[in-house]
Amino acid sequence: MKWVLIKKVVELIGYTEDAIRAKIKKGVWLCGIHWTKAPDGRILFNIEAIQLWIENKQV
Repeated sequence: MKWVLIKKVVELIGYTEDAIRAKIKKGVWLCGIHWTKAPDGRILFNIEAIQLWIENKQV
């Protein structure tokens, strides 16, 4: 699955929800690449893009 909710990111990657929200606020994780807002207003995360970011393979 490409897009997941924040709890799954916490489970898979290990960052806290606060750390994830800080990455969004500081612009470390970019809208449309690392996260997006679904039509219902929920924030979803692209786990594939986050893995690339962790491996420092994404510009």
